[in-house]
Amino acid sequence: MSALSADAQVMLPSSNRGLAKRLESLLHVVEHFSAFVLLINVLVVFSSVVWRYWLHSPLEWAEEIASVLMGVLIFLGAATVLGRKQHVGITALRRMFPQVWQPAMNGISSWIVAGTSAILLFSTYEFLIDTRGQTTALGFPAWMFLLPAIVGAFFMVIFAIANAVEGEPGIVWGTFAASIIAAGAVYFWNAHAGEALRLSPILLLTSGFVGCLLLGVPIAFTLAFSAVLYYLADDSLPIMVYSQQVVAGGGHFVLLAIPFFVLAGITMESNGMSTRLIELLLRMFGRLRGGLNIITIIATMIFSGISGSKLADVAAVGSIVMPAVRRTKQNPNDTAGLLASTAIMAEAIPPCVNLIILGFVANISIAGLFMAGVVPAIVLAVALAVLAVIFGQRINPDDAFEHRTPLLRLIGGAMVAFLMVFMIGRGVVAGIATSTEISAFAVVYAFIVGGIAFRELTMRVCVRLFVRAASMAGSILFIVAAASSLAFALTIEQIPHYISDTMVHLGHTYGIYAFMIVATLIMIFFGAILEGAPALIIFGPLFVPIATSLGINPLHFGVIMVVAMGFGMFAPPVGIGLFATCAITETRVEDVSRAILKYLVALGIGILLLIFIPQFSLWLPQYLGML
Repeated sequence: MSALSADAQVMLPSSNRGLAKRLESLLHVVEHFSAFVLLINVLVVFSSVVWRYWLHSPLEWAEEIASVLMGVLIFLGAATVLGRKQHVGITALRRMFPQVWQPAMNGISSWIVAGTSAILLFSTYEFLIDTRGQTTALGFPAWMFLLPAIVGAFFMVIFAIANAVEGEPGIVWGTFAASIIAAGAVYFWNAHAGEALRLSPILLLTSGFVGCLLLGVPIAFTLAFSAVLYYLADDSLPIMVYSQQVVAGGGHFVLLAIPFFVLAGITMESNGMSTRLIELLLRMFGRLRGGLNIITIIATMIFSGISGSKLADVAAVGSIVMPAVRRTKQNPNDTAGLLASTAIMAEAIPPCVNLIILGFVANISIAGLFMAGVVPAIVLAVALAVLAVIFGQRINPDDAFEHRTPLLRLIGGAMVAFLMVFMIGRGVVAGIATSTEISAFAVVYAFIVGGIAFRELTMRVCVRLFVRAASMAGSILFIVAAASSLAFALTIEQIPHYISDTMVHLGHTYGIYAFMIVATLIMIFFGAILEGAPALIIFGPLFVPIATSLGINPLHFGVIMVVAMGFGMFAPPVGIGLFATCAITETRVEDVSRAILKYLVALGIGILLLIFIPQFSLWLPQYLGML
């Protein structure tokens, strides 16, 4: 798996250069239109903040317009990431199969993505026809919320087919035929077999999910395809219910904080804030034993307070720290393992994307979760710092950078970055604005103040930043939308009810700590095989009410869930985050997997401390009057 990059070349068939050029041009247009929509959305939300808090005249239409624009971001952004072949997925499980099978597995995976995109397009069109003439509470036509999904799904079909036909013609059309035959066989069997012999919707959902994981289908489409199989197999559900759940799953105003915080974070990276801050820390602490490791931990904590995205944090810190590691002849595998471990720790640091998602799906105060995560993050950071000092070495900071920046410029850059962190934290604590409004303010600050202070943001760079952020947002939010459709299918099957009964029985029989440990292990497992958002969307609304009924504070439990999910996401052998970290740091997964084990042990002990000592999570919210 590779990190998202707007500069990657679209993978299109080499047999028709003219078609490849046209598709590349189309992808370029879609990417830049998505970037323009992100810019407009920032301006809409920021204007809403100004009108509400300074002019005392709220813009009633702003939230609905922002939600429509977010739909464009989700589906067009997801289409561009598909065109670049950069959707997050797990390919490690495919290693269990012979190498000779890999091209066919890749072909089937591509056709699954194409078929899922086509069904999403058809389903959304059916939903559009059904809602014709309907309006929202403010009088906007309902089709405004569905049109982005239709257009985005259309482009997904185009790019998915372009990806699918890449490769040897025999494999391409052989896998296409195999996919059609398999789909036809399932349809024919269910149409003609007796009731007792029919393949049940939940069996097809489960089979599709496991099969997609083994094939290495991107996580978003693994979730979407599994849900599609369920809706197609259940005769009582019209197919438009599928698109209804997908559109509704990602179209909430609170989730708009995700692309905004991501944009703010990568803007800091590009305008020089990140580099100056890390260089200043290195000049201050680099000569201490393990100083470079300590700086990695501190830098991740700081940037997690801005970007909201763990992979964005890893990219921002890793791109600066790893060259310094190699210049000072340190062990890059150990640093990569520590970097992945700091990302686990940083799951508890506001404004983490997964804290926002959990607060949204489980109806927990997002501001409360933000504050509840601060002290646990410090506890985990201390645990990592102890090992970082023990296994670290002293370095000469003069060797870490090719060019030394004047000290006053370093201090100025650091102060600009710290002021941004302070304003975000102050806004959350004081309840001045919502997390989405604060994130919009962070974007404006990063561009205007950072741009004026460092003068490194040219128009070309700004465009590239918006393109990159729009792609990352589409990738993340499309996973949220797809997971919502799967969660609805599981709810129909009453799977949450059965799990709930089991977990309630566990809690009442063996105590709340047994419940929390089992829930933590479940989140670690699904954090590894899925990705943060789907695991939280499926299990957040399920476990949080149980925890509350057992007397566990939802803020305490929520922080544990998010950290546990992050533990699975960055842990070997299949953690998606670990593969991303290795791609960013240019290291091998096998080498980093050995180096990271000592840090994972420390984090595991830290998570147990957080479970058994709730005050780590609850002290700050209590002090701030949030409980």
